[in-house]
Amino acid sequence: MAIKNIAVFEKEFDIVYESINPLAKKDIVFLHGWGSNKEIMKNAFCNTLSEFRHIYIDMPGFGKTSNEYILHTNDYALIIEKLLYALNSQPLAIVGHSYGGKIATLLKPKNLILLSSAGILEPKSFKVKTKIFFAKLFKKLGLFNLTKAFRSKDVEAMSENMYETFKNVVNEDFTKYFEEFENKALIFWGEEDTATSLVSGKKIASLIKNSTFKSYKGDHYFFCKHSKDIAMKIENGIL
Repeated sequence: MAIKNIAVFEKEFDIVYESINPLAKKDIVFLHGWGSNKEIMKNAFCNTLSEFRHIYIDMPGFGKTSNEYILHTNDYALIIEKLLYALNSQPLAIVGHSYGGKIATLLKPKNLILLSSAGILEPKSFKVKTKIFFAKLFKKLGLFNLTKAFRSKDVEAMSENMYETFKNVVNEDFTKYFEEFENKALIFWGEEDTATSLVSGKKIASLIKNSTFKSYKGDHYFFCKHSKDIAMKIENGIL
C-alpha cells in the first residue's frame, strides 16, 4: 500500500493505492464502486492478469482515502487522471465497477472494462419516489433533521460532504458519454443484479459502438465469483 498526494482545484487528496506486479510493462487500473474500496477489486483480480501491473485505488471518501469536500464525478475523474500521471501510468485498460464505471468512461482509456456499470437512469419505485417527495418537502420547510429519516441505509453512515457528493452523482445520465466513447469496451454484468439491471448493461453495450457484452450468474458483485473467466476474456480481448 502507498499514498500519493494529489492537488486538484486547490483541494488536496492523499490517495491510497496499491500496485501488484510492479515490473510489468502494461498497466491495468481498477476503480471500485460507490460505498466500496480497492480491496474488493484486489481480492477478485490480484491472482489474474499476470502480464499487467495492477493499480488498485481507494477513491476519495472510500476505503483508506479520506475526503473533506463535496465532489462531482468529473472531479473524481480528474483526481484519478492526475494520480495516474503522477504514477507515470498510461494504462492499457481501466476496469470500473458500478460508479467506478462512470469514472472509467470519462477517462477514455484505450480499453474500457465495465463491470455492472452505473450511468443509465432506471425507473424509481413508488416507495423511493415517496421518500424523495417528503425529503424535499421537509427540506423546504426547514426541517433538516427529519430529512435524514428518509435516507436509505447505504447512506446513513455517510459524512455530510459525502452525502452531498452522493446526491450530485446518483442520478447522472451517462448515455451521452457512452455514445461518445470511441475505443474498445468489454462489458460484463450480473444477471441477477438489482443495483444496475441487466437491461441497463445491454443498453450500454448498444450505445458503445466498439463493445462486447457478456453476462454471468450473480448479483452486483458477480465478478468476485467469475474473475478468472473475466480476466481471460480481458486478455483475449485487448492483448
